[in-house]
Amino acid sequence: MHPHPQPSPEAVRASADRTFGIEIQALQALQRRIDARFVQAVGMILDCPGRVVVTGIGKSGHVARKIAATLASTGTPAFFMHAAEAIHGDLGMLTGQDILLAISYSGSAHELITIISVAKRMGTRIIALTGHAGSELARNADLALDAAVDQEACPLNLAPTASTTAALVLGDAIAVACLEARGFNREDFARSHPGGALGRRLLTSVADIMRSGAALPRVAPGTLIPDALTEMSAKGMGMAIVLEDKRPVGLFTDGDLRRMIAQHGDIRALPVSAGMSRHPRSIPAEAPAIEAASIMDAHKLNQMLVLDGDGLLLGALHMHDLLAAKVI
Repeated sequence: MHPHPQPSPEAVRASADRTFGIEIQALQALQRRIDARFVQAVGMILDCPGRVVVTGIGKSGHVARKIAATLASTGTPAFFMHAAEAIHGDLGMLTGQDILLAISYSGSAHELITIISVAKRMGTRIIALTGHAGSELARNADLALDAAVDQEACPLNLAPTASTTAALVLGDAIAVACLEARGFNREDFARSHPGGALGRRLLTSVADIMRSGAALPRVAPGTLIPDALTEMSAKGMGMAIVLEDKRPVGLFTDGDLRRMIAQHGDIRALPVSAGMSRHPRSIPAEAPAIEAASIMDAHKLNQMLVLDGDGLLLGALHMHDLLAAKVI
């Protein structure tokens, strides 16, 4: 098989421009058609006591899978049901408490027609997302949303391109409208995405990553500098926590050591209390780790203490702990 001749760069860019232009025009036309039916669809989903079951086949099935995932991750219980699998057993997933969101541009896919006939007998409410308002799917749905496009980006006007983009954006618009109506926030999003970067930042608490117990470098106010340095080196936090009656009264850091040497020269006979930083910053263990990172960044701190409500020491954080936990 002989390879086709390579098109010119100008021809490739022109093709891309045509595709973008056709799909942008399709979305602009769709935006102008957002009406009371869209509002009604959002209301039906918000009132649904069950789940939104999104179904489709072919390219519409791929779009349906993505819309279901977007709904589920933004506060609307939803899942995808493949239309072909549904008529061979997966319809058992559907209940009368659910809403069926059926996606078919032609509105005549026989698998979907079979599904909606069963769904209607179960009392399941049906929202159709189709490009043909007079189709069998649209006529048998409780509500039909118009996702028609004037033409596909495919020069043969055959391959689903602009039509799938329109369906996808309409699904996104439904999901976002429901998200906003529910007051879904960043913390809610993090709970549904615990494995992602945002989930880590918002769900990781100080208690999850702080160092505690024997890992903490502890000294008394009267501890001599050489002994304090031994404790600091053993624990590897670049500091020693100065405790009096189990309460932190200061921190002795690498920076404090350098300042003492610059001021006194020979500091071997001096206690840590002579150079410690008093009133060290602290944070509760239950606080989000990202809050600790913000405080440490704002005040140029490498370490911070973790205290309980009575001011007693629970642990300590080093900036490296936040980095290792991928909070920052």
